[in-house]
Amino acid sequence: MKPEDLQKLLSVPMPNGKYKGRVIADLPGHYLNWFAREGFPGGELGRLLALMQEMDHNGLKPLLDPLRQKTPSD
Repeated sequence: MKPEDLQKLLSVPMPNGKYKGRVIADLPGHYLNWFAREGFPGGELGRLLALMQEMDHNGLKPLLDPLRQKTPSD
């Protein structure tokens, strides 16, 4: 993991599917767990989804809160 990956979790949207347009950090845990069971897509998207699933599974989502307050969309 690179430090900039945390910011990407707050800015990279899902490109397709049920949660299209929602940033990765805001995806529900059950959806992330589905990817963990069925397989993450390749490339950066899959890497970020796997990171978010790991953070969600281990209760680390609050680590994104300070970064969330600094996003330009706020």
